[in-house]
Amino acid sequence: MQVPVRNLAGEEVGSVELDEAVFGVPVRVDILHRVVEWQRAKRRAGTHKVKGRSEVARTKQKMYRQKGTGRARHGARSANIFVGGGRAFGPVPRSHAFDLPKKVRRLGLKCALAGKLKEGRLMVLDKAALEEPRTKLLAERLAGLGLSSAIFVTGGEPERNFVLASRNLPGVSVLPQMGANVYDILRHDTLVLTEDAVQLLQERLR
Repeated sequence: MQVPVRNLAGEEVGSVELDEAVFGVPVRVDILHRVVEWQRAKRRAGTHKVKGRSEVARTKQKMYRQKGTGRARHGARSANIFVGGGRAFGPVPRSHAFDLPKKVRRLGLKCALAGKLKEGRLMVLDKAALEEPRTKLLAERLAGLGLSSAIFVTGGEPERNFVLASRNLPGVSVLPQMGANVYDILRHDTLVLTEDAVQLLQERLR
């Protein structure tokens, strides 16, 4: 399918052919959900921690004698049933990451790309570059294109002026095509690909 190529000024400067095998797959919400959950689980720090009965600052001496008091049998005050005692089966530092097959990850990225295209929220630029690193200049260009929440995916390392200008714009992200991922694509309204990013993504996912 043919898609017009625009420049940052909003002028149409050509067209590019999108591969049906990458941008024309059926959008599967279940696959998108699996990939997003996989990404978010990997990002979790997993540093939550509480103290168990062996770690709380309580004496380990037996509270009172075992028999003859008429009261229940108890040992140390660090038991979890007492105020100030250790937590039973509390969270400990761990990794929340889990494995996801490469085929599912690849299909998830295809579904994200195809979904943006079907919604009419995919735009192709000739290049993402600015003459100078000015946020005001980039904001004016994006307003002219009708973009407020957008993720820009470039072929190689993003151009320095463009990255510096976009850093202060909320809702705007810039990534190289090797960093393109389902979660970031879905959380922005519009996906903007450069021409070289389109070619590299198609070679990578075909």
